[in-house]
Amino acid sequence: MGITREDILNWLDEAPMGEVMQLVKDIEDKYDVSATAAAPVMMGAMPGAAAGEQEEEKTEFEVVLKEYDAKNKIKVIKVVREVTSLGLKEAKDVVEGVPSTIKEAASKEEAEEIKKKFAEVGGVIEIK
Repeated sequence: MGITREDILNWLDEAPMGEVMQLVKDIEDKYDVSATAAAPVMMGAMPGAAAGEQEEEKTEFEVVLKEYDAKNKIKVIKVVREVTSLGLKEAKDVVEGVPSTIKEAASKEEAEEIKKKFAEVGGVIEIK
């Protein structure tokens, strides 16, 4: 037969968190989806929400550099300069001071684009 949904759920229960997170990232990359895309839909269906009450969709996001691969520090600094227009010293200070806010009030699309740029050079971005 093949692997069942139950087999996958059992594996998720036993797998190290790092492997689970990598699996989620692989699924997002391979199928061009986002694990966070379903969160607003699920939250609207949560018990306790009043009928007809809708939560406003967030339109502005904060982009935060959480960490980076030290061997790619110069590349990360270059990306900071590219997305912020900061000077070299200021960009270096931002990178060395992680976690650091890279951009405030960014659109969802802009935040995702920034996240992709940092991922290419070993930077980990959190979108708030």
